[in-house]
Amino acid sequence: MKLVIIKYNAGNIQSVSFALERLGVDFTITDQAEVIQQADKVIFPGVGEASTTMQYLRDHKLDAVIRGLRQPVLGICLGMQLLCRHSEENDTPCLGIFEETVKRFEPQPDKKVPHMGWNNLTLTANSWLDPALENKFAYFVHSYYVPVYAHTSALTEYTVPFSAAMHRDNFYAVQFHPEKSAEAGVLVLQSFLNA
Repeated sequence: MKLVIIKYNAGNIQSVSFALERLGVDFTITDQAEVIQQADKVIFPGVGEASTTMQYLRDHKLDAVIRGLRQPVLGICLGMQLLCRHSEENDTPCLGIFEETVKRFEPQPDKKVPHMGWNNLTLTANSWLDPALENKFAYFVHSYYVPVYAHTSALTEYTVPFSAAMHRDNFYAVQFHPEKSAEAGVLVLQSFLNA
């Protein structure tokens, strides 16, 4: 299997790489369109800010490459948010794979933003994730979220219920960091590799 991690200005490529190495999976990190398009599976990671990241993707023609992929693609954290239609973060048009708008958490007296920490997962009836992930805890670090809607595969809650994972066609996505989520993260990566 040819697995590719899309190389761009994402902050978690190294930690995703380590997680895959621990699983004994071979992969390539690249920004070359042909290599990405010829992969069997693609991981679209992400840590950072939506508008500058989308600008980078457009400048390097990676936005069109990602939209055109037909093999399984996994978006992680900001990668998941950028697969959506629009982000409230600096009013950013995104890739439009998922129809939802990414929203900012409203701080509350007992709930600071960004949301950082371990949350348990509730899987939806049509989830692509391993059923063993039900009620498992995953690690989140984010200020923006995707509301729960038709393509939600798992949900959790922080100030409001939100999508912890999503799926549409060949696109899979998680808001949390599988590479930092211990046993739950291993199950997520294995679910995607088996998709």
